[in-house]
Amino acid sequence: MEVFNFLMPIFTEYGYIAVFVMLLICGFGVPVPEDVTLVTGGVIAGLGYADPHLMFAVGMAGVMIGDGLMFTLGRVYGQRMQTLPGFRRVLTPERFEKAQQAFQKYGKWVMFVARFLPGLRTPVFFSAGMSRRVSFTTWFVMDGLAALVSVPIWVYLGYFGALNRDWMFKVLHQFQIGIFVLLGVGALALGWVWWRRRRASQRLP
Repeated sequence: MEVFNFLMPIFTEYGYIAVFVMLLICGFGVPVPEDVTLVTGGVIAGLGYADPHLMFAVGMAGVMIGDGLMFTLGRVYGQRMQTLPGFRRVLTPERFEKAQQAFQKYGKWVMFVARFLPGLRTPVFFSAGMSRRVSFTTWFVMDGLAALVSVPIWVYLGYFGALNRDWMFKVLHQFQIGIFVLLGVGALALGWVWWRRRRASQRLP
């Protein structure tokens, strides 16, 4: 993978700090896959350039701080941020609209799901902060739970697959497909619950 080949020499040279900074950049919506970033961090640990458990801690810190900054920017600056030219390239009107619709439909659970949706993660967290309907604690718990699922999977996949990259990339691809299937099933289930509740409320006098 091109991104993996690009990141490997940088992470090998600069270690934890490079992984942390790249994850912060991912949090701001730059199109660098977070899963590949974490897997690459795991690979350099598997090759002996880092400790896998410390890499997991760095990964957690990077994704949570990056997401937290986006949530805070939405809370503090709100719509003023959307007028900035550079920011509008990341948070496009289309992405922002999709995030708003998902947030209104699924509530706080969309913040858990957003962890696995790179294109929507940034606008969802920004919208959550800007709406002021979500406390920082609620965001932290939902995003933290999702990160506790995704971060160790990717880091330790890279660690155990460092010397067998064909297997690693095959499993990575399978995980990505599996995650999207599970999210699709979950979205259908939540949509069905939302539809039932809406029908029930319409029947009330």
